[in-house]
Amino acid sequence: MVQRKVCLVGDFAVGKTSLFNRFVYNRFSETYQSTIGVRVQRKILKVRDHELALILWDTEGGQDSTTLKESYLKGAAGAVIVCDLTRTGTILHCEEYIHLLRRENPALPLAIAGNKLDLVSPDHAHVTVAHQVAQLFQAPLTLSSANLGVGVEQLFQSLGERLVHAQTTI
Repeated sequence: MVQRKVCLVGDFAVGKTSLFNRFVYNRFSETYQSTIGVRVQRKILKVRDHELALILWDTEGGQDSTTLKESYLKGAAGAVIVCDLTRTGTILHCEEYIHLLRRENPALPLAIAGNKLDLVSPDHAHVTVAHQVAQLFQAPLTLSSANLGVGVEQLFQSLGERLVHAQTTI
């Protein structure tokens, strides 16, 4: 079984922990609890004919990428940059996280999660901005709602496929 470290990064209160909890435990809580430091959990995915163990690192958020401890990113095989579709600033900060991650590993497979889709319409201006940022950096964007479970499996399955593909092409 292949194991790969995947970091969830993003600003404060964008829903990193909610996505983590929905994916790992299939649960959602309305109660907000800030992550201090990092939470780590393992989840096994079936990708094509492979089993892939994702070692998920749910990192603490800040106002932007300057507060993210680069030591959390060491050894990462992939990353999910999470933004809040109700707060345009968190979408624009994706660029900073991408630069930080690419500085650590230029070939790192990335995914952007536009979270809180249940709070905006799919044609909202912020969704358009998220698509533009994703296109600019050629990173796949998944619109998600940790609350409703929308897009969560797709997000991690898609990243898992890219991680397995990277493994098989080495």
